[in-house]
Parts: sequence; structure tokens; C-alpha cells
Amino acid sequence: MTMSRTGDGSDTLLEQARSGAVETRGLLLDRYRNYLMLLARAMMGRGLRSSLEASDLVQQTFLEAYRDLPMFRGSGERELVGWLRRILIHNVCQQAEYLGRQKRGGKRQVSLDELLERSDLLMARAHGCVVASPSECADRSERTLLLADALARLPESQRTALELHHLQGLTVPEVGREMGRSVLAVTGLIYRGMKALRALLTPA
Repeated sequence: MTMSRTGDGSDTLLEQARSGAVETRGLLLDRYRNYLMLLARAMMGRGLRSSLEASDLVQQTFLEAYRDLPMFRGSGERELVGWLRRILIHNVCQQAEYLGRQKRGGKRQVSLDELLERSDLLMARAHGCVVASPSECADRSERTLLLADALARLPESQRTALELHHLQGLTVPEVGREMGRSVLAVTGLIYRGMKALRALLTPA
């Protein structure tokens, strides 16, 4: 089934949430859970994945966004996504610094600039991963949101293989070592995952 976010009511929920409708804040933010999870997993990289959970970082981001949403001054979904992304990046950086102090006597484990670069690289790769033409989505932000939602619907093994290979740039043998799978098994996961993604994202 083809997925779409056009006209999904996000802008309406945003206006309600900013105007004081507390009950809509959670509904609004939950629409971006898959996107933030995808971004967190990519930014953490191999070095941080052993010490951090993407779900914990996203939950902290939601708590801060829920608290500060009335002060958000953006005009729509694109700016809201950028705002959430900055909160998440800040949280990843803080946790990386804390772990770096514990493990390396105060040395930074990863810098804010490095996290921004990882985030930008992920988004650039996501924009061209499955959907080829900008006309197939309203804009690049929507394309990334659609991809994140579609990836979340795949079996975990397929999602992980696709993220490591296409979004984080690992070779198939490297993905195999990361996942504890053979090259043949990883190749099959990537093939089936891409086929499923195209079915979800290609307009009917």
C-alpha cells in the first residue's frame, strides 16, 4: 500500500498544540517518532550504539519538545521537523560528551559538528534512496518522513540491513559483520527490503 503524509493534519495539530491544547501535543509529536528514531540510530554510529539506546534519546527529545512546544515559532511541518532534529542532535551530543568523560578522561567522543554532518549525510542519502523525483513528494523533508515511516513497517532485520548499507554507507560485508549474518543473507535482506520499500513509497 502506498504511503502518503499529504493533508495528514499535522499543521492543524501544530496550531492547536501551540494555542494551548495540551492533549494534542503528544499526538503531534508521535507523528515524528519514526523519523527521529531513524536519525538517532544513524547519528549514534557504531561507537555509541553499544552505550546508548535510540529510544531513550527520542523519548528525551519528546519530553523537551512537549515542554517547549508553546514557544515554537515555526510556521509549519518543515520547520517543526528541523526544530525536533536540533533538539535530538543536542541530546545525542550531550550523551556522547558524558560517555566520553567517563571512558576517556574528559575527551569528547563526538562533536556537535560531527553529529550535524552525520545528520545532513543521512538526510541527503535518504532523499535519493528510493524516491527518484522531487515531484513524487511535496518536498525533501516529507520524503525523509515517508522513508522513516516505511522503514518502521519492515521486519527489523530488513530495516537494519537497509539502514546500515544505504543510509550509513557500510559495504555488504561490513553489514554482515555488524549483524552477524553472511554476505548472502545480507544481500537477500537488502533486496527484499528495497522491494518492500518501493511498494510502500511508489505512487500508485
